[in-house]
Amino acid sequence: MKKMNLIKSNKIEHRTMSDLVVEKLREAILNGELAGGQQLKQEALAGWLQVSLSPVREALKNLEAEGLVKFSPNRGVAVTALSAAEAREIFEIRLFLESGALELSIPYLQSADLTKAGQILQQADCAPASSDCGGLNWQFHQVLYQGADRPRLLSMIQILHNNVERYMRLYLATMNFHEQSQQEHRELLAACAGKDILQAQTVLRRHMLAASGSLCEYLHHGQG
Repeated sequence: MKKMNLIKSNKIEHRTMSDLVVEKLREAILNGELAGGQQLKQEALAGWLQVSLSPVREALKNLEAEGLVKFSPNRGVAVTALSAAEAREIFEIRLFLESGALELSIPYLQSADLTKAGQILQQADCAPASSDCGGLNWQFHQVLYQGADRPRLLSMIQILHNNVERYMRLYLATMNFHEQSQQEHRELLAACAGKDILQAQTVLRRHMLAASGSLCEYLHHGQG
């Protein structure tokens, strides 16, 4: 891994060094640079990021709470790896939470929110990299859920999103899922614009079941 310097200026705007380390390690896990099952040596990570051990330790504890790494006795820290059954369960939990978020949010979505969501979809149409698509996918859903004004709910959803996002980036990008996903996103946006909660939830369920089915099938075969 090529070394990186987290401090590009003398000013870190409203973020601690631990926050920056969390961001870099999370992104490295989501884009597959740190693979599922890989052992993580804190000294090596500190050298890679060119920081001291303290923010690395704190960052790894935060990532453990997000389910992206796991501390094991006598084995240290490793990137978590999901089974097909675990991935399916995460999608099932997400579906419950995100359907509820839509119900709470849709009545309060403003035209500016819907415009922003549409702009994100346009960006995703042109995004060449799966990592870009993954980030834009979350931004799109986040905009549609923000009307709920439930920050803890959104935080829970984002953590679950991150737990499967790395697999979505690595695997579903090669399964012609992007075009289907974008079409479903547009149907979801149209339902939200029409204040049709039941239709939005129906589209979301179809959207997430398609993603879950494709991913779980890949993981199942990959383990076989």
